[in-house]
Amino acid sequence: MEHIELFFKSIFIDNMVFATFLGMCSYLAVSKKVSTAVGLGAAVIFVMAITVPLNWLLDHYILQPGALSWLGAEYADYDLSFLSFIMFIATIATMVQLVEIVVEKFSPALYNSLGIFLPLIAVNCAILGGSLFMQSREIPSVGLALNYGVASGIGWFLAILAIAAIREKIRYSNVPAPLRGLGITFIITGLMAIGFMSFGGMLTGGDDKGKKEDKTAAVVEQQNTPVEVATLTTPTEQTQNELSNTIKVEE
Repeated sequence: MEHIELFFKSIFIDNMVFATFLGMCSYLAVSKKVSTAVGLGAAVIFVMAITVPLNWLLDHYILQPGALSWLGAEYADYDLSFLSFIMFIATIATMVQLVEIVVEKFSPALYNSLGIFLPLIAVNCAILGGSLFMQSREIPSVGLALNYGVASGIGWFLAILAIAAIREKIRYSNVPAPLRGLGITFIITGLMAIGFMSFGGMLTGGDDKGKKEDKTAAVVEQQNTPVEVATLTTPTEQTQNELSNTIKVEE
């Protein structure tokens, strides 16, 4: 259940483009054709699927405070967390070079259409953001890290695929001159981001409803709790007579 929840949450709720607006440069520049967007999106999925779990291993067994304790007790106090950015970027750059070699070998047309943006995946903030979010959210296992990397890549892929399909249709539409190009693209991206916000209640809506029901039940129970009211007892006639006799005796 944890894997399924993280998978769909990373795609729809914490979407790299529509929730955190990461990887916007490639998203805007390579989304003019669906075929190009599919190629770059597949490359992003592959790179994130490899780099996020690999960086998880680096973080947990090398970078974190005490992570080197597996080498011996004398290394238990080492803290290499200040090297996180360098190590993460080095891992990403290595994987991007591997992807570039494979694409150039097996799909020269796609390699030429992607142009400079394929090697620029190495500095794509969505790729680095996936590893940094993995670290900051303290994902507990390498399996969940792999799940998160694949799902985040799929989320970015869906975003660039959607905007590419829309931009191909808009090409034949009568868009006002001031909005042509990036103007209408930003507007459409904002509208899609608003649409993706509706997925925020997909996993949390039931919990919020449960909390509201519990709160309502507590209020009703509090209202139905009997309240003890102090009553004032009036003296009986015998007591009044005894009190009068006592006063007369004293006089």
